[in-house]
This record gives sequence, structure tokens and C-alpha cells, in this order.
Amino acid sequence: MELEGFPTTERPPELVPGRPQRAWMDHFAARHPYRCLPLNMANTSGWELLCPMAFTAEWNGGAHQQDITLRPDTPNPDFHRLATSHFSHGVLTLHPGYLFRTPPGWSMWVMGPPNHAKDGIQPLAGVVETDWLPFPFTMNWLFTRPGKVRFEKGEAFCFITLLQDKTLHEIQPVIRRMDSDPELRHQYDVWENKRRLKAPKFRGRLASSDRLQCEKPSAISRLSQLGGRPHPPSERGRSSGVEHNLAKVGVVSSNLIARSSFHHIARSSAG
Repeated sequence: MELEGFPTTERPPELVPGRPQRAWMDHFAARHPYRCLPLNMANTSGWELLCPMAFTAEWNGGAHQQDITLRPDTPNPDFHRLATSHFSHGVLTLHPGYLFRTPPGWSMWVMGPPNHAKDGIQPLAGVVETDWLPFPFTMNWLFTRPGKVRFEKGEAFCFITLLQDKTLHEIQPVIRRMDSDPELRHQYDVWENKRRLKAPKFRGRLASSDRLQCEKPSAISRLSQLGGRPHPPSERGRSSGVEHNLAKVGVVSSNLIARSSFHHIARSSAG
């Protein structure tokens, strides 16, 4: 099965497998969040589109297109193809630079990087029927208040993954008593008992580690230099530094979809 990407511009943004790193996860002592399998699976179950240049976006709170000002760090002839103020009302529009085509029955879920908080602006999400649409989509971010935000070169501005949305309409949620499934009841009770016994020790270790972390301002200072980005540009396409934690929870072996890179068979452009 293939996910096809047809460039709509001569120099489209770089497309890479989803990366697990998040600055706020690194900030924890011993990087405990990386031991959470659901977090890591969400961060890596898809592909990222990366900013080809750094820029600042500023919204003055107005309702018109011209109320958003966009400034690249350095002049770039492709900037107008990347970022625009199209929908007004504080919505920043970014262009992925590809027309994607998915197999029949598969749509594309378009969103911001999972588990990444960006101060002052919120990514919007959409499901695009890429199994038949003959035109591309846009990635939109909504300012949460007037002010400035920055996107760095190499920062993910869009995250894409796939889903079979047509079959979702055939699924009916059902709530049942857990006692109706004795085996599941037993497994849950075993888990709950172990969790209740281990929780106080875990919280104690975490608090102790946090106190130790607070005594190392140089480490925190290095993390703050990331500027709230999900991961620095130098770590594009690799896990760098968290392999030992990810290996413990089997993220690499259990999530092959996001480790598949795009193969450039033929690069086309739409003048």
C-alpha cells in the first residue's frame, strides 16, 4: 500500500517520519514521559511536514486578512507559497506543498504535531478525503490571542496520518458491565491492585527526581533554548537521545508505519 505525494511547487517542504521528541517531555527528570507508550505512538504514527524557513507571525486581534503580519527571518522567494493570511479572523494558513493520494477507503487526518503545545496559537485539524480529491489542502493555525508566534526552520508545522473513516460510521459504541467479561474483569483487577501498590513509590521517585532536576539550572537552561519547539532541527528524522527509553516500551518495533519514509520516484511541480 502506498501514500503518494505529488509536489505542487518546485521546492516543497521536507516530509519526514513522525519524531518522538517533545521539549516538555525532555524537561521531566529521567524523561519519564518517554516511557508512556501511547504518547510515543501518537508522536510517531504519521509524518511531519517541516518549515523550510524560519518566520514570525503576528496578529493584532482584528478580523481581516491584513491583521496578520508575516515576516521571514531572511528574504525568501518561496515564503509566499508557505505562509499566508487567507481565512482572516486570526487564522494562519500554511501550505503543505503536496497533493496527496491515498488508497481507496483511506482518508488523511491533518493536524499539528501530537502532544506539542505552542503558546499563543492552536493547530486546527481536518479529515481530508485524499482517496479522490484532485486538489491539495491547507494546514491552519488559530491564534488564541493577539501577539507574535515563531516557527523555526525544521519545525513541524503539519502532521499527517491515515484512517479508514468510512468504516467508522458502521461502529456502534456499546457500554457493558465489566463483570460480563470475567477474563477481562480478572485482568483489570490484577492491574488495578498492582497499580495501587506501586503508585505511591512511583510518585515518590518522581518527586525526588524533580527536586534533583531543579538543582541543575544548566540542564534546564539548555532545554529552554528549544523555544517550545517539539524538537531541534538537528534531530530531523532520528530519535537521538531517547532510544533507550523507547526501546523499553517497544515503540520502534511496534510502529513501523511512521518509520516509513517517502521515496522520491519522480518529482513534479505545478509551475
